[in-house]
Amino acid sequence: MQKRLSLLLCSPLLALATSPVSADEPIDVVLIGGGIMSATLGTYLQELEPEWDIHLYERLGEVAQESSNAWNNAGSGHSAFMEMNYTPDASGRVEIQRAINVTEQFEISRQFWAHQVENGILGEPSSFINSVPHIAVVWGDEDVSFLRERYDAMTQNPLYVGMEYSEDRAELAEWMPLIMEGRDNDDRPVAATRMQMGTEVNYGAQAREMVEALTRSEHFTLGLHSEVRDLSRNDDDTWQVTIAHLDSGEESTVDARYVFIGAGGAALPLLQASGIPEAEVYAGFPVGGQFLYTTNPDVVSQHDVKAYGKAGEGSPPMSVPHLDLRYLDGELALFFGPFATFSSKFLKEGSWTDLFGSMTLDNTWPMMEVGLDNFNLVSYLVGQVLMSDDDRFEALQAYYPNAQRDDWTLWTAGQRVQIIKNDPERGGVLQFGTEVVTSQDGTMSALLGASPGASTAPSIMLGLLDRVFPTQVASDEWQSTLTEIIPSYGQKLAENPELLREVRAYTAQTLNLDEPMNLPSADEASQDEPSADEESMTEESSTEAESTTEA
Repeated sequence: MQKRLSLLLCSPLLALATSPVSADEPIDVVLIGGGIMSATLGTYLQELEPEWDIHLYERLGEVAQESSNAWNNAGSGHSAFMEMNYTPDASGRVEIQRAINVTEQFEISRQFWAHQVENGILGEPSSFINSVPHIAVVWGDEDVSFLRERYDAMTQNPLYVGMEYSEDRAELAEWMPLIMEGRDNDDRPVAATRMQMGTEVNYGAQAREMVEALTRSEHFTLGLHSEVRDLSRNDDDTWQVTIAHLDSGEESTVDARYVFIGAGGAALPLLQASGIPEAEVYAGFPVGGQFLYTTNPDVVSQHDVKAYGKAGEGSPPMSVPHLDLRYLDGELALFFGPFATFSSKFLKEGSWTDLFGSMTLDNTWPMMEVGLDNFNLVSYLVGQVLMSDDDRFEALQAYYPNAQRDDWTLWTAGQRVQIIKNDPERGGVLQFGTEVVTSQDGTMSALLGASPGASTAPSIMLGLLDRVFPTQVASDEWQSTLTEIIPSYGQKLAENPELLREVRAYTAQTLNLDEPMNLPSADEASQDEPSADEESMTEESSTEAESTTEA
């Protein structure tokens, strides 16, 4: 079903794709990989410099079929509303600065997407973004205390105005009935927060629509079945890009002034092929993912949220369990997971030799250090790989007690390649975020890493523009255009509540998001709403008063 939909949606791109030919003059930009990152950067550049010649090369027959494909990721609008792994510090105490950074980035994404809708680059918003409340849910005294403290800290910031907190089982059953039903014998404390303005995002649909819009320009060339095999610097500091045309077996080269590698897991080997010294400190560790999913409408209709749990003590961020409503190219589904898998492939459609081919004299020892220093990660992965179908279903029942096994199917999603970086002081360090790597002169750049990734692509590519095109970014022309694309450009929304309200109202209206409007300011909210601790004290006082009356 999903494959037929994907082919149908991508057929216009197949017709528009051309076989790139060698050019006498260097083209301006080569984008490697047809996912959300290249699509986003290409969209920025086409508006900023419509006369620039841009080539995009994708090794598969369609764009957005690896990690950007909706079936190969969790589809979360990573806004840090529900992802609790963004808020603890090293000691486990609540620290929300990282969450603030992620939320600020996602607000940039919303503005970027809204602008593309207004310009006809992206089509009907519901094809790629939909309102789905974000819930963080925990059980047990310690985790309830953590969530309460997290709620109290976050609601002091205007970015999280409207966040709700509850420990009331009846109310929680209204928020997430599938999760709360069947727990009559579970007397553990439970708590959850809810943000009504959460979203579900289809990054594959976004990428396809943006690339289709790019092909409308005579200055853009799309090469499908086109695998970049080599990158080498020319004497004039341009780059020679060697492309293998997989449908014909032929090779060609093109010279480019700038190259961006947005090839997901394959970015690291290509960055290494470029020979830039900045690539020498990096290695990659591939981790696959699986989800249990159901499209049974009787089940799906009872869970209209994304609900994130809390990773177990010592578990890596990738292990956070969540039960999500998904919009998959017109089909509604629930996903539960992730379950980690191991493969030496860097892409779902990659080669078993990817990992070994990326190992060099510079990065092999840091990789070994990471294995020795991250026993929790190694034991987690071993445990995940050894899971049986019964084990996975038992994990689902921890979040959906009444789940019926026949409703659920195991799906293998995409590959992510975690960054391993050789730190001069600490040795090999495993990083769970994303990182932009550029050559000293900015002519070669790549995106490495995974989460939050796609949901913050407009912010990540905005940062890349600063590093790769500093002179142009500083110009009045680019400044003006960037402010048109991102109305809050250059400002921190957390420090400007009025601008935040305006931007959220604009993006909600433009993207047709069903969100609470006219929310109070952070100051008004803090005056009108008790903290979670105060709510707890009020409930205890109320209970005590009732007991006294009954006595």
